[in-house]
Amino acid sequence: MNNSDLQKLLSLSQKVQSGKATKDQTDQYMSLLLQNKSITAKQYSDYKSNRNVDDIVNAAVVIGGIVLLGYLLGKLTE
Repeated sequence: MNNSDLQKLLSLSQKVQSGKATKDQTDQYMSLLLQNKSITAKQYSDYKSNRNVDDIVNAAVVIGGIVLLGYLLGKLTE
């Protein structure tokens, strides 16, 4: 994931977590996580099909936080 994608992920994560994200922003967030292989294709498909959306998005917020934390820890150890 490049720096631009990480910045976008951080911004979208904050909006999704606070409940202020639009449907399009949540879609972008989920798509970024899928592209980064942080969520599975099945999770993304279920999200797009409106199955267990709340549970999937809540899990995605946690996963996104872990991705961002991992990136920051990697930068600190460089």
